Amino acid sequence: MPVKRALISVSNKNGVVEFARGLAELGVEIVSTGGTLKTLREAGVPVRYISDVTGFPEILDGRVKTLHPKVHGGILALRNKDHLEQLRNHNITPIDLVAVNLYPFRETVAKPGVTLEEAIENIDIGGPTMVRSAAKNYENVLIVVNPERYSEVLEALRSGQAGSELRMSLALEAFAHTASYDAAITAYLENLGTGAELFPPDWNIQARRAQILRYGENPHQKAAFYRDSSTSGPCVGNAMQLSGKELSYNNILDLNSAFELVREFSDPASVIIKHNNPCGCACSANLTGAYKKALEADPVSAYGGIVAFNRVVDAATAEEMTKIFLEAIIAPGYDDAALKILKAKANLRLLVTGEITGQTNDRLEIRKVNGGLLAQEFDREVLNPAELKVVTKKQPTKEEMEELFFAMTLAKHVKSNAIVVTSGRQLIGVGAGQMNRVGSAKIAFEQAGEKARGAVLGSDAFFPFEDTVIEAAKAGITAIIQPGGSIRDEQSIKACDEHGIAMVFTGMRHFKH
Repeated sequence: MPVKRALISVSNKNGVVEFARGLAELGVEIVSTGGTLKTLREAGVPVRYISDVTGFPEILDGRVKTLHPKVHGGILALRNKDHLEQLRNHNITPIDLVAVNLYPFRETVAKPGVTLEEAIENIDIGGPTMVRSAAKNYENVLIVVNPERYSEVLEALRSGQAGSELRMSLALEAFAHTASYDAAITAYLENLGTGAELFPPDWNIQARRAQILRYGENPHQKAAFYRDSSTSGPCVGNAMQLSGKELSYNNILDLNSAFELVREFSDPASVIIKHNNPCGCACSANLTGAYKKALEADPVSAYGGIVAFNRVVDAATAEEMTKIFLEAIIAPGYDDAALKILKAKANLRLLVTGEITGQTNDRLEIRKVNGGLLAQEFDREVLNPAELKVVTKKQPTKEEMEELFFAMTLAKHVKSNAIVVTSGRQLIGVGAGQMNRVGSAKIAFEQAGEKARGAVLGSDAFFPFEDTVIEAAKAGITAIIQPGGSIRDEQSIKACDEHGIAMVFTGMRHFKH
């Protein structure tokens, strides 16, 4: 089907002059608006002003210019006898190609200090209407929303191959374009927090594909990473990769786990993640000390791990990390010397998040199940000293209480059933993802060895039996922190009293499945 008239009105001007010139060379009459009209005329491309077609001026500061029957009648008309006769009766010329992309709403609301008024003015109305009209009538109208497809469309028109497959592909991209645009507006307004429901009846998730991954968790699984453009603040999704190989599916999962744990600490901290669980974590007076202590916890598991920091990485810390194979590092930044050292490892992935200024505005954790989505608030609750309850005869010392805080912070980020053993703000033993709590405890104590003597234990949930306390006593644990709430709490309390162990209840569970 020949293209005789095209309407071009784009915010993204990339390639539009070359596209319009190519259409003009094919004998296509071009109609345009505002800024696009000016761009094409300055480039010497023959183009008609939209108002010359509609017989009506642009009004309301450009809010109304294409919302007219001579535009939408020309786009929506089927190329059958009845519709074409109606067009002739109303002096409407068919529009065979529409090239439109929308006001830069995402870019506008991403600017610091943007006002609601500015955001509202960048909500496109005529653009989405034209896009949807053309996409609905895709059999008769080519709709192009992506500048990267200009050359493909031109080639198809030159060769007479603008057939149904191309038209359907362009229409699908067009509907996705407007759906994404509306989702971005919805996400922005929801993030204003005025009248927005945490769990709305209909949920529009705003995410844009950032990259196709080599594979998923396993080589036989296809995978991709989507970035949520409505999320602001330091996080994996907003991190910039400075060097190294492309990230994998598992890398991204582990980087997220590592960074979300390390940001919990105010002192210099380092976290090492392996298979989505911390195998090393420590705080210290400086970053190098924190990393060395984290690595010391389990140097075998740390091999091929992911490392996160909550401070700018310096040269001394970078030098330490070159002594072992690591998959990726994520940090607020790197000084010049550290970057030079780390970039020498060509495959090592380096990510930078910017300064950790607090949590992002992302509120919900989402997991896909077959046929649906699970959504919940992120587990960002922190311990409140006023709500802690010492339930044993022995009171924890001030130092033990500080260590218990550290242990519970770690337990929150370990897969359930989670048991962590710490000493001197260093992870020395961890039991993760076991089917029973005493099993996790035994794994943690075996890893900690003699270091468990005088250490503390953190548990993500209550003890259903006294068996974990008994194992803790054998290992030499001096203090325990757990949520409490079991019908058998008294058994655990009694066992602690018998073995001289202090125990603190938090009243807050931290399951992580």
